[in-house]
Amino acid sequence: MTQNERNPLTSEDYADLLIEYYGDFSVFDRFPNAVVNIINARLAIVHVPVSEITNSAVYDYGYSSMPSIFGLISRESLEASGVLQIRNIPGFDLRGQGVLIGIIDSGIDYTNPIFQNEDGSTRIALLWDQTIESINPPAKLNYGTEYNREQINYALQSNNPYSIVPSTDEVGHGTMVAGIAGGSEVPYNEFSGVATEAEFVVVKLKTAKRYLKEFFRIPEEAVCYQETDILFGIEYLLAAANRLQKPMAICVALGTSQGAHDGRGFLSGYLSTISSIPGIAVIVAAGNEGNARRHFFGMVNTAVGYQTVELNVGENERGFSMELWGQSPSIFFLDILSPSGEYVPSIYSSLDENREITFIFENTIIYIDFQMVETQSGDQLILIRFTNPTPGIWRFNVYERGNLDLGFHMWLPMEGFISNNTYFIQSDPYTTILSLGNAEVVLTVTAYNDEDDSLYINASRGNTRIGVPKPDIAAPGVNVLGPTLNQEFANYTGTSVAAAHTTGIAAMLLEWGIVRGNLSGMSTVELKKLILRGARRTADIVYPNPDWGYGILDAYNVFNSLRIGIIL
Repeated sequence: MTQNERNPLTSEDYADLLIEYYGDFSVFDRFPNAVVNIINARLAIVHVPVSEITNSAVYDYGYSSMPSIFGLISRESLEASGVLQIRNIPGFDLRGQGVLIGIIDSGIDYTNPIFQNEDGSTRIALLWDQTIESINPPAKLNYGTEYNREQINYALQSNNPYSIVPSTDEVGHGTMVAGIAGGSEVPYNEFSGVATEAEFVVVKLKTAKRYLKEFFRIPEEAVCYQETDILFGIEYLLAAANRLQKPMAICVALGTSQGAHDGRGFLSGYLSTISSIPGIAVIVAAGNEGNARRHFFGMVNTAVGYQTVELNVGENERGFSMELWGQSPSIFFLDILSPSGEYVPSIYSSLDENREITFIFENTIIYIDFQMVETQSGDQLILIRFTNPTPGIWRFNVYERGNLDLGFHMWLPMEGFISNNTYFIQSDPYTTILSLGNAEVVLTVTAYNDEDDSLYINASRGNTRIGVPKPDIAAPGVNVLGPTLNQEFANYTGTSVAAAHTTGIAAMLLEWGIVRGNLSGMSTVELKKLILRGARRTADIVYPNPDWGYGILDAYNVFNSLRIGIIL
């Protein structure tokens, strides 16, 4: 593939449309001048000139064609999870030997000794940096640069390792996640990752394209990634596991508030699909949106005919998007009252439509997209995008046509994509798990404080929008020691931390099941059953629970349950 053909994947001059084709290449005939990159047998990216993406792009191409934007979810625990008990059993010292940990994140500080063996050689088997252009992209992928174990070891022996392998982690999130999941022990700092003998395969994601951030009104300075690059990253991890012939525990500590929150999006659905592959365990962080006041659930008041939603917009908010998802088969519509008192009468559409709304006394512009049957969920979507929103209280009266009283959900963007001063006045802390955590088959992890067994106060809460129980398990995620970018250690909090911890335990279970031959067909499905069965539960809570899932992670009790005769 030539350099010109590769450019659309990374060039800001091209927009990326995510298209389902299922092997039927005639689907691309409607894009005669576009460049197509195949992701897998179901999905492809169609690259069109960025000038073709206007404010009517959702109407032109469909909501699902616009890649979602994902952010990083989080900014001693071994004893609490039963890891030390397992290590102390003679002949049962599981440390992830023979297992890969897949990290798809902001990168990794490969020079940190916690990612090295005792002899100084790297524990990173492969590293794909999507941000570095070269003539050596991974096989069947057309951008970025792949570095193998030998190249990383050569770099580590150099006085200037970054002149040989120039991949860095500027954010630190990926390094933190990898370190908690499987970093080597550093006794004098009282640090140990969970699976200390696992190897790593790392994907450093490139930043989302500018046009996409602008379309969804995401701040320019926000650290975020786009759905297409994550899909390519997942494909790379699967190929690496196959190439190295080792099982892999994949940690996804990324999330988005976009989408229907029902587990049926492109990426969510794909994660559920690969979760049934033997030797693959997929662990996803639930998110930290529980107390952020960025979710609203409402039932239309039949006495007055509508439900009022009050939204406080903070000062200096440059723009943001908001999504309303209605429960089918009802149809929803709304009117708007601005902070200055300008009234926009009922906005209703029975078909897909795009509208622009301006105001006389305010500089605000609102774009509204109606998707009556959104392709992935089958439900109604109203996408509302604000430019220069006036600070103050905005009121939306939401009406339901159909008299079924099914209710509707509204979500604002996740942390980092919107000011904390913009929120719903009467918010709902439930159904706040970020979109990937709603994928049905993956293991979705929330966070708790192992010092007092209390739920992390900001943890996202279930269930999914369609009532599927989530999260699945609670793991340590408050003040957990992890690596920093200056090769020291700090305490971290959030569900990314909990997901990383659980990924290390998943690597231990894959070692027991596949490497040691006790459950050779183990996939996420079987691993999840084992973990949920072994969870610690209390008598005063009904499980599954939208806060705690099936209980607190206890790796020792997973095996103790098997010992006393409980089988899959």
